[in-house]
Amino acid sequence: MDTSARHDGPLSHQEFDQFRELLRRYCAHELDQWESLRTSTPYGPVYVLFTRSLPPDTAPEAYRTF
Repeated sequence: MDTSARHDGPLSHQEFDQFRELLRRYCAHELDQWESLRTSTPYGPVYVLFTRSLPPDTAPEAYRTF
């Protein structure tokens, strides 16, 4: 996949599948305890938290499996 060009718009099915596989690999091999990320979007900032523990008072069913 050519990542040098700017891509606007939603992910294609193929791009989402690749994103999902890369995220799984990142979580399996790179994530230690947690990672906090922030990115800008046209709708404002988005905050992402990856963690190996379930937040307090949160049911596992609150999360989608991917």
